[in-house]
Amino acid sequence: MTNQVSSNGKTTYNKNILLSIINLAAKEVSGVASMCANFGGSWFAKLFTNNYYEGVKIAYSPKGLVINVYINVYADYAVNDVACRVQENIKSSIQTMADVDTTEINVHVLGVQFNETSKK
Repeated sequence: MTNQVSSNGKTTYNKNILLSIINLAAKEVSGVASMCANFGGSWFAKLFTNNYYEGVKIAYSPKGLVINVYINVYADYAVNDVACRVQENIKSSIQTMADVDTTEINVHVLGVQFNETSKK
């Protein structure tokens, strides 16, 4: 849970809300083919962690969220450009929708995917 305290009271965000915001922000960037659900570690460990959701992993630190995103990129796009836009979109979405500080946003590109039009 993430808590925000203001003069009007306290707002609490469930981690699933933050994971969903991050996931959607990453998917809406053009060039992102898919989220990688099977990144490093064992599937057994993922069953028992509650900070993981479809290609997104978050950790809490005193200074803010540490976000790791695992994606596949379309072959027609520059990997560094897509990764940079994913970082910017996640930061903007988290700040706008939840007003939560982030300390790190790490984008891990695990693969390149060919879309149907580039195969011809």
